[in-house]
Formats: sequence, C-alpha cells, structure tokens
Amino acid sequence: MSVRNFDRLFQPHSVALIGASDRPGSVGAVVLRNLSRGGFRGELSLVNPHHETLDGLPVYRTIADLPSAPDLAVIVTPPDTVPGLIAELGARGIKAAVVITAGFGELGGRGRALQQAMLDAARPYLLRLVGPNCVGILVPPLGLDASFSHLAPPPGDVAFVSQSGAMITAMLDWTAPRGIGFSHVVSLGDMADVDFGDMLDHLAGDPGTRAILLYVEGITHGRKFMSAARAAAWAKPVLVLKAGHSTAGLAPQRRIPGCSPAATPSIRPPSAAPECCASTPWPSCSTPPRHWR
Repeated sequence: MSVRNFDRLFQPHSVALIGASDRPGSVGAVVLRNLSRGGFRGELSLVNPHHETLDGLPVYRTIADLPSAPDLAVIVTPPDTVPGLIAELGARGIKAAVVITAGFGELGGRGRALQQAMLDAARPYLLRLVGPNCVGILVPPLGLDASFSHLAPPPGDVAFVSQSGAMITAMLDWTAPRGIGFSHVVSLGDMADVDFGDMLDHLAGDPGTRAILLYVEGITHGRKFMSAARAAAWAKPVLVLKAGHSTAGLAPQRRIPGCSPAATPSIRPPSAAPECCASTPWPSCSTPPRHWR
C-alpha cells in the first residue's frame, strides 16, 4: 500500500486543467466551471492549444508552456492523447493527476492497451493517477472541485469513495437538501492506480475525516484492501456498500482490469475491526441506512 504523493492529490496548492474548454456542456467546460466556483485558493492554470483565454484566465498551448509545475493535473482530453500527456506531466515534475477521460479498460483490448500505456508513462516519475473514467475528486474543506459533478457539497467530516460515478451524483443529490457535508468525495473509476486500499490508508490518517463510506463494485487487490480496512477501522468507522449481488450488478466489475466477478472477495467486517461494517446497497437512494436519517 502506498500513499506516496497523495498530498499532491488531496492537498494541492496549484491545479492545471488539461483540455479546458468553453463549449457548452463539454466536460472541459464543466470542470473549469467547478474549479472556478469552488473557492479553491490555489493557482489555477489552463491548457488548450485552441484558446488564448478562458473564464478570464490565460490558456497555455502545452504543458511545457506552463510557467510552473502544478501540484495536480486534471485531464479531460480524448483517450488517445492521455498516455502522451502523462509522459509530459511527469517530465515536468508533476506528481499527481486525475484522469476523468473515459475510453480505457471499459472498452476492451484497445482501451486496456491505452490504460497500460498511461501507467507505463506515469511509473518512471512516481506520478499517481486517479481514474480513468471517473467523475473526479472533491475536497470541500479546500474548496477543491476537480470534477464534473453538478453539485458541490459543503465541508464535512465524512469521506465518500466510489467506483461508480452514478453513485457519486446520486449521493450528492441526496445529501444536498439535508446539508450533509464531506471531507472528500472521490470517484475512482477504473482504478488504474489509486484504489480502495490506498484511499483507506490516506483517509485513516486524515484528521478532518471522522468516518469513511465506500461504494465498491469490484476489488483488484483483496489482501491489500482487507489489510487497509482493518487498520482504518481501528481509527474511525468504515462502512462498505458492496454492489454485485445480481447478474446486472456484476456487469460493472467486468470493465475493471484485473477484477473479475469470480475473483472479487466476499467482503465481511474484519474480525479484529469493530468499527467496520459491510452491507449490500440499500434498495433505493431514497432509503439510506437507518442511522443516516
């Protein structure tokens, strides 16, 4: 398990959006809006060879043109461009990236090859990756909204980590009118690099997180996950909602490289971790577990 360079992911002082856009409805435009409106006090840089300014900010043609290396990069460009961009980020000294772009492991052999090329480009630089095929990350206490979520939650002390982007948006829809805040909201997507074990290790030591909620479709490293869950549960409550108990529910697991329905472990609370609770998902998003009401 490794949380190397997680400070760049979740406590960045500067962010670069690769693929920023002003095209209405595009992911690049939505992420730019969210980064701008969230109240993030760090430096925001934009990269797109087809613009000179966006939202009142200068736009740089390439990563090499950025005046300084940001802590965190957010990528929303087409999948074919991502491995090359990761190599450029690494060469520039950038240690963390969120790859929102879809079109990798979920699309079969060619997508898996692209994902491996992305990992190969990141490895020499120890560059950590969230995603691909994810909604992004939100750290409300920092005002950081590096996502294409339609809602920005207030700060709180519960961390929510999910592979499912749909569950991220459903959770934010449910919590918004109730005024429930979060310390972190993290969409892991295809988990090419950062996975549940890594997130548990990070959040267990985060003083701003009182409890951890996971929505799990599949697990790629079972022993790593259980070890991290056991350690985290000694520090704070951990609730795991496991999808995949029906034929339809197993389908998302098949898109995750290294994870098959047969290989995904049955998740039960570790015997030595009294604060860890495992559960199947609730029947609908409108009827959460009773102790949440």
